[in-house]
Amino acid sequence: MTDGRHRLAVIGAGPAGLAASLAAAARGIRVTLIDAGVTAGGQFYRRPAPGLRARRPGALHHRWRTWERLEEGLARHLEAGTVEHLTDHHVWLVEGAMAGGESGTAPAFAVHALLGPLQERSVVVRADAVLLATGGYEKVLPFPGWTLPGVVTAGGAQAMLKGGLVVPGRTAVVAGTGPLLLPVATGLAAAGADVAALVESADPRAFARRAAALAAQPGKIAEGAGYAARLLRHRVPFLSHHTVVEAHGDERLDAVTVAALDADGRVRAGTERRIPCDTLAVGHGMIPHTDLAGALGCRTDGLRVDVDDEQRTDVPGVWAAGETTGVGGSALALAEGHIAGWSIAARLSGTAPDPRATTRAIRSRTRLRAFSGALDTVYAPPAHWTDQVTDDTVVCRCEEVTGGPIREAVADLGAGDVRTVKLLTRAGMGWCQGRMCEPAVAGLAGCEPTPARRLLARPVPLGVLARAGEEPDD
Repeated sequence: MTDGRHRLAVIGAGPAGLAASLAAAARGIRVTLIDAGVTAGGQFYRRPAPGLRARRPGALHHRWRTWERLEEGLARHLEAGTVEHLTDHHVWLVEGAMAGGESGTAPAFAVHALLGPLQERSVVVRADAVLLATGGYEKVLPFPGWTLPGVVTAGGAQAMLKGGLVVPGRTAVVAGTGPLLLPVATGLAAAGADVAALVESADPRAFARRAAALAAQPGKIAEGAGYAARLLRHRVPFLSHHTVVEAHGDERLDAVTVAALDADGRVRAGTERRIPCDTLAVGHGMIPHTDLAGALGCRTDGLRVDVDDEQRTDVPGVWAAGETTGVGGSALALAEGHIAGWSIAARLSGTAPDPRATTRAIRSRTRLRAFSGALDTVYAPPAHWTDQVTDDTVVCRCEEVTGGPIREAVADLGAGDVRTVKLLTRAGMGWCQGRMCEPAVAGLAGCEPTPARRLLARPVPLGVLARAGEEPDD
């Protein structure tokens, strides 16, 4: 790309990244869309591999026509050369210390990505601006037996179904909290699995307390009602205000024990019941992916990247959109992506966005943020979930640290934050660098989880780091 046009690097090809790429490219910006997936769409629009010859790839999705429009728009820009799509590129660092910027003459950013399945080579993409559309990942809260084969995350079960057209087992329990449980349970049932129960820990009274905010999105309410109707059609038992107490099995999962919760979020003694199953799909919501933003020094608000009305971070030349700025679903991600794309085009080249389209997107973003905020309150994990974590329950799988040493570090050694617990117990020092266990460690330590500041967003071979200054630009 040497034609002198402004260049934008979009990291993440999910709904937010695609919307931003198309909006910016339509206004004269050269876009490099960088994604770890082999096809565009992200986790939300995950599809079966072509070799599986799926006859109805949209059957496991809602808003499929939205995806088709995004796919068609991307194809047009790829053909025109205004968008370059780098697949199977795993971004591990964004450098922002070069000369230039939004209006500078030299590229301000260098995006480093590991290439291919072996990830032994790194490429560099240079850009005048960067959009972080890195999405989120599932929150994992431990309980006795959660490491047994047959226990998967809710998103993992959905990914197997969407991407591989397979179910993880014959008899499944779907449990935890959050709106993701509904499509997972209905998807598994439609694929032929016997869903023995949908176990939701949310208190139904919480929905009544947020009725006004929820009713403001009738489309979302109708979507939820559709899932409920399918659960009834497949005769899936629904246990509200219940939680999984323990997963059972020797070599692999063969049953789970669930129990009702009281008004304070504690397990009600005497309500335990055992449900035979070979699969447990469990999820407790999502966490924004902020590693790249943290390495760039972007300000965060809680666990999300803080942005202004144009989706700009406080680091010049860096925008963020989608779940990295707060988990709210695909519709919100699309609205934020459109706004970010228009803002980037305006800031880089002075192209004014369509005021009517911008106003519509901003209004949609406002409503959807209010809706997702209400859902966050309704679908909060049980207040006393840590009571079910025994001293023998594995909390950090990478380092095999159990609940007992973590509690000892807090009670006997005075640890009051995740970092101190890590130093004393090694919880969070493994391959995932705490991404999976930090919420659990924070809960056991009695502190609020905070985004970790990591220089590198993923493990990188030492050889790649040694050659980093010699890598040719992509």
